[in-house]
Amino acid sequence: MKQLNFNHLQYFFAVAKEGSVTRAAEALHVTPQTVSGQLATFEEYIGAPLFERQGKRLEPNSLGQIALRYADDIFQLGNELSRTLASHDTGQLANFNVGVVDAIPKVMVFEMLNNCFDLENKFVLECREGDLSSLLSDLSINKLDLILSDQPMPVGVSVRATSHFLGDSGVTFFARRDLCDRYDKTFPQSLHQAPFLMPGRDSAQHQNLVSWFSQNKIAPRIAAEFDDTALLKFFGQTGRGIFCVSTAVERDVLVQFDVGIIGRVTSVSDRFYGISPERKIKHPALEPVLAAASRLLSKES
Repeated sequence: MKQLNFNHLQYFFAVAKEGSVTRAAEALHVTPQTVSGQLATFEEYIGAPLFERQGKRLEPNSLGQIALRYADDIFQLGNELSRTLASHDTGQLANFNVGVVDAIPKVMVFEMLNNCFDLENKFVLECREGDLSSLLSDLSINKLDLILSDQPMPVGVSVRATSHFLGDSGVTFFARRDLCDRYDKTFPQSLHQAPFLMPGRDSAQHQNLVSWFSQNKIAPRIAAEFDDTALLKFFGQTGRGIFCVSTAVERDVLVQFDVGIIGRVTSVSDRFYGISPERKIKHPALEPVLAAASRLLSKES
């Protein structure tokens, strides 16, 4: 068999991803005739068809699925090579791109990432915030080197990545300092019908709190819900409601906000994960950040 033509493989890969010759041509900025011709040449090289039509889409058949998996690996490795070589250009620093799920306390993210500036290999830290689904989409196309999340990668997601369990933490409940006496003596029953600021519905903590409230027959009055945990704390310190954060960062919350502790709960556990792409060459900051995160959470336990 002749040596593989990677240009043909790219056209095959585009059709497999886009589901049609026309959309692949648009993505590659060429004519549909060019895509069809290159795909036909590649199938002739393979000696068998690689697609079958399902409705309006072209889907890889069993042989096409095998070719697609190899193509995915090849182009992932090519992207890694480009990133690695780019970082060695004169005067150019590599980026360390980190995605942060909205629900994770920002002070915790700071503690996890701060020490990586002292590494021997210098780089530009780029953080972006979002929901896990959108961050995983960016990870799948090599826009991110790491995701810091409050939940592992969902089962069935077709992203080549690994979930690293970093640790867990109970939660601490806070109220505006002058309101603490009203709630701390009879905690947690004092939460019943008390104004409460909930984390966003997509967060793992939201679901854990709903379950814990139900088990303990506590029905707080939900005053607001926030995806942004920093915004939640600002409303909390004005007295708009009780709120909770991971016990691992309670001291930072006490320093930064005018609030006091009314109780702690270990049966509600925040779990944290680092999700990294499967690459031949890992970013040099990845392991130090994961280690710093594990140390931070081990202090709590």
